[in-house]
Amino acid sequence: MILPVIMAGGAGTRLWPLSRGNYPKQFLALNGDLTMLQQTVERLVGIEHQPVMLICNEEHRFIAAEQMRQLGAAHGGIFLEPVGRNTAPAIALAAFKAIENEKDATLLVLAADHVIKNTAAFQQSVAAAQKLAEEGKLVTFGIVGDKPETGYGYIKRGNAISQSNAYVVGRFVEKPSLPIATEYMASGDYYWNSGMFMFKASRYLAELQAHRPDIYEACQKAIAVQNTDMDFIRVDRAAFEACPDESIDYAVMEKTQDAVVIPMDAGWNDVGGFAALWEVSNHDEHGNAFKGDVKAVDTQNTLIFGKDKLVATVGVSDLVIVNTKDAVLVAHKDKAQEVKQIVNQLKAEQRSEVTFHREVYRPWGKYDSVDSGERFQVKRITVKPGAKLSVQMHHHRAEHWIVVSGTAKVQIDDTEQYVTENESVYIPITAVHALENPGKVDLELIEVQSGSYLGEDDIVRFEDRYGRVEGN
Repeated sequence: MILPVIMAGGAGTRLWPLSRGNYPKQFLALNGDLTMLQQTVERLVGIEHQPVMLICNEEHRFIAAEQMRQLGAAHGGIFLEPVGRNTAPAIALAAFKAIENEKDATLLVLAADHVIKNTAAFQQSVAAAQKLAEEGKLVTFGIVGDKPETGYGYIKRGNAISQSNAYVVGRFVEKPSLPIATEYMASGDYYWNSGMFMFKASRYLAELQAHRPDIYEACQKAIAVQNTDMDFIRVDRAAFEACPDESIDYAVMEKTQDAVVIPMDAGWNDVGGFAALWEVSNHDEHGNAFKGDVKAVDTQNTLIFGKDKLVATVGVSDLVIVNTKDAVLVAHKDKAQEVKQIVNQLKAEQRSEVTFHREVYRPWGKYDSVDSGERFQVKRITVKPGAKLSVQMHHHRAEHWIVVSGTAKVQIDDTEQYVTENESVYIPITAVHALENPGKVDLELIEVQSGSYLGEDDIVRFEDRYGRVEGN
């Protein structure tokens, strides 16, 4: 049976300020109500498969788990990479785990940040690939392109495989110049490299061991020491850090003699930037794609995200305008890829906006940093039903909690009390305290912090449901 493996790593910096280090594009709802990760899972409905296996990094673990919970989708575990080591090692971990769980499985390797408009065509390609994968082939999906594209790698097809809609892989090609990409498209022999694969776990590991034994051995050592925590699977950090950083294309697919490509014409897009996001969005009669509170006059071919406040335009065209709670981006659509230069400037200046949104998600809910100044900070906190923040204390700040809706169960040193709507409670400096939502609806409260130091690292945790007591 098919075991879907969804890789949910990556930073998505070309979609800043929507996508940021602690909340990248795969966890965003960019072209619909579902996030890109959730769309990837939904795309599998109708395919007989085992529970999905996710691969992401430590910082995103609770976001991934929560989005799976919201979808009501079962999963077979969330692998946490200690460090990023590219796709070849990540897939090796999944393959080792698949063989550990059962004798062998056919892995369907997908990225969490792709848009595929035609689900039926996608599933038809998967069905065609499954037969070849079970025969021992290493299958990749080649996208039938509709224009010369310099942002993707290409796959040249070789000889056709009889009784199948598949071809031997002739060669993999790096991102080409526009003239070469134009030649590729005219020839009809080239496909865009989708970064999606299908093969038996044992076959992938055998090819990896043959061509990159260093990666194979490092991953084998890493998975030999597993630590399971709630939904999450951790491997040996030192062993995985020693693993080379390599893509599956370089490590295996370009070297194996059993690589085949199946053409896929399914409205695929990897949404690598705002121009691509505009392409996959629904347009009005003027070619505009709007999301949020937008008013436009004499505006054409423009992408606007106005979620957090009203955005109004007059007499503009071919722009990208993105408004978030703490940043605004205005760019010409043809130059939108260069937003990465802004990200690099922010990194050099160590600006928090490159990593954090004003609204930050936690395993128990989220908080929004509404206002701050010298010696004070105001946050709006949302705690999910049944969730509890860690038992903690602060050396440098006191806190006032005002409940807006719901009921809070509050622990302050040795006392417990319930605080309901329009009531407040005071947490002195150094008081050991905890906040819990015992109800059935979200708990909303305003937190006012005051003190000489207000950083998140002024938290001493004593108990925590989410494994964060060590290494705060």
